Amino acid sequence: MEIITLIGMLAGLLTTGALIPQVLQTWREKKTKDISLWMYILFFIGVLLWLIYGIFLANLPIIIANAVTLVLASVILYFKISYG
Repeated sequence: MEIITLIGMLAGLLTTGALIPQVLQTWREKKTKDISLWMYILFFIGVLLWLIYGIFLANLPIIIANAVTLVLASVILYFKISYG
């Protein structure tokens, strides 16, 4: 595997993993008052577009990172709508 692919995978792992604490905290506390709905809607759309971009490029690090991020962002949006 090329070094640039490894860098992409590590970047994706770190940025995607950054959402996990928010998902866990929101799930435990069932509070979303301090989460911006519009920020997560825009973020979701941006990540979806990055995923589509990665698919067109057939770039595995972009595809994997954004697919997982999309799932995590979807969970947070679901919590925001359900608990908000």
